Amino acid sequence: MTYASRRSTTSVAIHGFSCFCSHCVQMLEWFEYHGHVCIVFELLGLSTYDFIKENGFLPLRLEHIRQMAYQICKSVNFLHVNRLTHTDLKPENILFVTSDYVEEYNPKRKRDERRLKNTDIKVADFGNATYDDKYHRALVTTRYYRAPEVILALGWSQPCDVWSIGCILLEYYLGFAVFQARDNRQHLAMMERVLGPLPGHMIEKTRRRRYFHGARLDWDEHSSAGRSVSRRCKPLKEFMACHNSDHRNLFDLVQKMLEYDPAKRITLGEALKHPFFLPLKREKRKLSPVAEKADADVTPKRQKKY
Repeated sequence: MTYASRRSTTSVAIHGFSCFCSHCVQMLEWFEYHGHVCIVFELLGLSTYDFIKENGFLPLRLEHIRQMAYQICKSVNFLHVNRLTHTDLKPENILFVTSDYVEEYNPKRKRDERRLKNTDIKVADFGNATYDDKYHRALVTTRYYRAPEVILALGWSQPCDVWSIGCILLEYYLGFAVFQARDNRQHLAMMERVLGPLPGHMIEKTRRRRYFHGARLDWDEHSSAGRSVSRRCKPLKEFMACHNSDHRNLFDLVQKMLEYDPAKRITLGEALKHPFFLPLKREKRKLSPVAEKADADVTPKRQKKY
């Protein structure tokens, strides 16, 4: 990516009336050094992936997931309203403002674990962010967080970010990424194991016919690879550690984000109104006038595919 395009995509995320409440990393300055462009960003803490890794890949607390998820949805919705798709959302690109923690003994797990002092996050890495009216390259997003429409070469727009967020929230809940696939065929098999069969109309439209036999995924569940997927993946609701209303609401939101059909997938404007986030609105956190304006119902129109 040229510097000009990189600078334009980054600057959109830090300017405008919502710049201070969009939860996007802020570019402070840039300069050239011996022909290299250097960009100065605000100093942040660990990425959410590094925090989980240093905590032994333990799941995050559900209340922390709720607070982080709301900020992520708000941040990426800010991009979508500005006609941008991030295209590379993953735990490595979501950073804590400060990753300070306290260690507490978890009697259930019989070990110490780190508990965050502050769940404030910033979304980073806009180098591959793409405007709606600019060229859309065929392959986007790190594999574990890649949406089915990208794998099937059906065209993509903002909904591919929503799929990535669904994968990220599930990873925060479990401590590991569910779709740890080596290739596209295995990735699609994992999706079907967790979410059920791919829609027939998506299979009919794809040019990636080598992944299918007729109207079904060409995948042998009894092969060594098939048995591996069956061991590692299971229907989405079976990943629930608890069945109270908070956990049910989280999984309902994740399921809506992991809708195969991008035209039916929940938008982030809709996600911000999901019951999973209602406890946040009942807390004694009074929004400032600017934040309240940014929290208004600004849902981008569904974009056409490219």
